[in-house]
Amino acid sequence: MSHENLLDGPAPTLLPAEGPDAEARAALAQGLTLQEVAAVAPAASLPWALLAEHALGDTGDPVAAYAYARTGYHRGLDALRRAGWRGRGPVPAAHQPNQGFLRALLALAEAADAIGEQDEADRCQTFLVDSATSADEVAGLR
Repeated sequence: MSHENLLDGPAPTLLPAEGPDAEARAALAQGLTLQEVAAVAPAASLPWALLAEHALGDTGDPVAAYAYARTGYHRGLDALRRAGWRGRGPVPAAHQPNQGFLRALLALAEAADAIGEQDEADRCQTFLVDSATSADEVAGLR
């Protein structure tokens, strides 16, 4: 049975509350470093997104940010597909389990732009809009 609304498109994809990003949030709350969290929860998008954001801002290393963000992005795509996402439709930023993926996607757009990979930066920005969010909304999660 399809959950697609024929008037509005696919139903929003909501990643499960219990999953790799929940493990990552718990590890962060215990005071682990970002590198330790990525090692504890490598399937999570959140630690990779945070590492990318740190590399973009604090260390000024867009190449490392790009690598971290791509890892988080791909981990998130895997999770979205397991949650029933079929390549399109809303991925609400207000749903906390979706936030790691969306932050990785935004960081990937920013890192791609910083290293001159404009096609990927544009594709990521479009993906955010197609997910019914925006760069500003996702940046507000930081």
